[in-house]
Amino acid sequence: MSSTDKRPLSWLLQQFQLQPGKPAIASGLRSLFILGVPIGIGIITGHAAESAIATMAAWFVGMVNVDGAYRQRAIAMIAATIGVTVMFLIASLVSSHLWLAVPTTFLVIFIAGLANLYGNVAASVSLITSIMFVIALAKFASFSNLSTLIQHCGLCLAGGIWTTVLSLGLWAVRPDVPAIQTVANCYLSLSRFVDLASQRALNPKNQQQWEERFLQAQDTVIQNLTSARSVWTTIWTRQRGATLRGNQLLVLIEDINQIVNSVIALNELLAIASEHQLFSRLQPEIQQVLEQSAIALQMLSQAMSNDKPLRVYAKGKNSPHLGDLDRSLEALEHQTQVLRSQVLNQTINAQTDEYSDLLNLGKITASLTKLVEQIHTDAEIVTDLSQGKQRNSIAQRDISPPAQPERSTIIDTLRNNFTFDSVLFRHALRLALITTFAELIASLFQLPRGYWITLTALVALKPNFGGTSQTTVQRVVGTILGGIIGIALVLLVKNSLASAVCFLLLVFVAMSVRSLSYSLFIILLTPAIILLLNMISAGGWKVGVLRIFDSFAGGVLALLGSYLLFPRWERQQLPAQLEKTIRANLAYFQQVIANYLHPEHNAFADSINMLRHQAALENANANAAAQRLFSEPRHIQGEIEPVMTLMIYIRGFFSSVTTLAEHLREFSGEYQFPEVKRLADTIVQVLENLADALGQGQPPQPLPALDNYLEAIHYQIEQLHTARLSEIATNSNTFTPTLQAVREQTPLSTELDRIVNEIKVLHCVIARLQE
Repeated sequence: MSSTDKRPLSWLLQQFQLQPGKPAIASGLRSLFILGVPIGIGIITGHAAESAIATMAAWFVGMVNVDGAYRQRAIAMIAATIGVTVMFLIASLVSSHLWLAVPTTFLVIFIAGLANLYGNVAASVSLITSIMFVIALAKFASFSNLSTLIQHCGLCLAGGIWTTVLSLGLWAVRPDVPAIQTVANCYLSLSRFVDLASQRALNPKNQQQWEERFLQAQDTVIQNLTSARSVWTTIWTRQRGATLRGNQLLVLIEDINQIVNSVIALNELLAIASEHQLFSRLQPEIQQVLEQSAIALQMLSQAMSNDKPLRVYAKGKNSPHLGDLDRSLEALEHQTQVLRSQVLNQTINAQTDEYSDLLNLGKITASLTKLVEQIHTDAEIVTDLSQGKQRNSIAQRDISPPAQPERSTIIDTLRNNFTFDSVLFRHALRLALITTFAELIASLFQLPRGYWITLTALVALKPNFGGTSQTTVQRVVGTILGGIIGIALVLLVKNSLASAVCFLLLVFVAMSVRSLSYSLFIILLTPAIILLLNMISAGGWKVGVLRIFDSFAGGVLALLGSYLLFPRWERQQLPAQLEKTIRANLAYFQQVIANYLHPEHNAFADSINMLRHQAALENANANAAAQRLFSEPRHIQGEIEPVMTLMIYIRGFFSSVTTLAEHLREFSGEYQFPEVKRLADTIVQVLENLADALGQGQPPQPLPALDNYLEAIHYQIEQLHTARLSEIATNSNTFTPTLQAVREQTPLSTELDRIVNEIKVLHCVIARLQE
């Protein structure tokens, strides 16, 4: 995997890569208003120092990272507003006595660290309230009299309320905008996913780097899909029930899931076809259809983001935007027919291997045809979404809200994690100790702006060493580069008005690129802070030097704390995650193969979708765990090549099972191979043993003779192909039971062959890991 490339320069450059997407201009403009109003009021009223408290609170509340419904954002921002005010109050009460400030710091940061147990929103709110406590304790807090304290707390509250009102101003007008945007994000990530599939068709060789990008894109789509379902449920299920727009968005969400499955299966078919010569005859047309599909999906995303309808023909015909897609599909279908005629007319005694390749290419064409039809359907729904219309196809569909997992109570979650076995408990304790130590050092040695050391350690420390090292590098290097820019601006810009303009411009750009690159955000934010402090206290260029030094010291402290204090390395935790991942994929396989063995009971579509989604999430979790392992020190991470291989083949197994699940639509079950059940039972036993081996830390049992079952299946497939070729010699246009059996059993045989190969590799790698 790319993350294993530990060359210092390459690894460092990776930390400064931009994420896909566009700058959040609206977020940058909002930040200008958030900061500009309290600063302007302070200047006009002659209370610039007091307005700094309101400005700081407003900025921190605006930094809360919440994606989702307005209701979720409102709760998070209100909680952040109350939190920063309470933190300011506590800091003011204890600031005068070091003996009281130190234990209070430990307690506050420890409690804030435990908030990570309750999800990303709680973690984001706890982080900004912790930052407020540290800064208030060092810079603003003082308990001279009660009236001043009440006034300052009121300024904090006013700043937070100002940000909340400004950020949620559109709530009453467009409450469903967040849901539309999350669905648009899904289609955008889906477009990139399909585009990567087209690259498989373009260059079937040297696929390792492509495979990594394809799997990362797949994980991104799954994560966005999970977020879209959550937002939809929050808006319509908890508040007012589904509406016309709600039903349309839900259909689009579930169609995303179907397209993902189709592309995964299509990629599997392309991997098989690319190994044979006939594929080159259709490669340009296949690639063109996939490229146009990616463009069409991107257009759907843009149409939803901009809330503009796609132009449609009269009487509900397809959108002219999709004309290029339709023409590319027509070219592929024509070329497929030409190829089929050429192969079958060459000789009556056509080779069965060549016929099998032709069948696979025909299945690819059929899959792409269904994909294009799905895109057309979604284009119509997007148009109706913006125009407030509903077609009969939507009204007739069985729309069921996504199921939500049961959640533990706050007390139960805390009780279950209040132990050293909990990663987040150890992180909260580590965070509290390091932050308190940094605060104590800054106070005892009376370091000028020493709280910057504390802030850097607070922000950089993550629950795992890999996350800590990555954030530390991004923050420290970003601060050094930003500090140099800030020093240059202080030396060059002498006019206060010009400094203010530079400050606002830097804040605007920083907040606009925050979602694209944390490193670039820090590079731009650092000179903004230096300019602001220089305008307030006239610290000159020395402020920049102190900022660089303190950030470096805080980063070193964070790394030492993550390495020395209660570490639990990913190598120790990875087997448990891999066990969960294999069991999730096993459950998915069992449900799919049960539908093949008992087609008369083929009523498990919802169950298959649920198990597929769970397996996809566990695959993503396992990949994230592997990435954390690759970020740990070399002497701790151990041998990583087996882990890389395991990740690749688990994902390959998932793709093969998904391909089988997609093929179920065409499977009647009238023609059955007895060996399929025996092979499936053996596969289940092997996977259960592999999961047990990982959980118990023992070598797996010897691998049974899976090839014996495959040989029997291959023989029967060859017999079917021979019979079908004989039929073609007399009448190639008649649909016969033999043709139906060939179309049903050939893909099943091919995927079972790939699954057996993947299981062999998994068994070998797990045996190696357990040595």
